[in-house]
Amino acid sequence: MKKLEEIDGQAGQAVVDGLRDIAPDFAHYLIEFPFGDIYSRPGLDLESREIATIAALTAMGTAAPQLKVHIAAGLNVGLTREQITETIMQMAVYAGFPAALNGLFAAREVFAAH
Repeated sequence: MKKLEEIDGQAGQAVVDGLRDIAPDFAHYLIEFPFGDIYSRPGLDLESREIATIAALTAMGTAAPQLKVHIAAGLNVGLTREQITETIMQMAVYAGFPAALNGLFAAREVFAAH
């Protein structure tokens, strides 16, 4: 939970709370593996991890809510809007223009909220 809070602030807790009534065990899995095990590993800083996550979620093209959370997390850990935008634009080469376009629209929403 400490790593989640460091990355997402209170947004991560909102996800956990949102699962409490339907799948509380899933909330534990969502915290334990990604944040307890993976994000806590040495070798990459949080900025690099968020760039990778933003790229992957953009390329998937099916995870707009999660992409928005990680764009906000990227800002929270020190990424600039330009770094986030360039990461998403890079995905046009590997995931196609529709995925990059949707990612840019998601970024615009997050940037406006910040």
